[in-house]
Amino acid sequence: MNKLKILWKVIRHLNFDRVILGFLIWFFISAVIIMCVEPGINGLGNALWYLFVACTSIGFGDLVATTFIGRALTVILTIMEILLVAMFSGVVVSFYLEILRANEKESISAFMDKLENLTDLTPEELKEIEDKVKEIRS
Repeated sequence: MNKLKILWKVIRHLNFDRVILGFLIWFFISAVIIMCVEPGINGLGNALWYLFVACTSIGFGDLVATTFIGRALTVILTIMEILLVAMFSGVVVSFYLEILRANEKESISAFMDKLENLTDLTPEELKEIEDKVKEIRS
């Protein structure tokens, strides 16, 4: 659950939620326009299916855009989808780095707690700290 909170924090921090929302709004607006201008695409369901197939590069060919407006909207939406996927890769990397930073902070915090209470530690815990210091130096 904590990792989902970190992911959402990263998405919000990078404003990726707005990008996704903008893409979805454009997707549905394009579907309505394509439904109206394309003679071979009847109904909103078929328009949504056509755009989904176009954006995922599946390209079944069962529905095709034949008008300039339909083709232009398809190109614009496909370019937006490619950018969305590229940006999502950046979000995933940022998420991973945020988790590493959180883990590092926890490790450093635990290490500092042990250093503050050296007199209360057992010989095994002291040996563990000594090994960790040697590891950090090398």
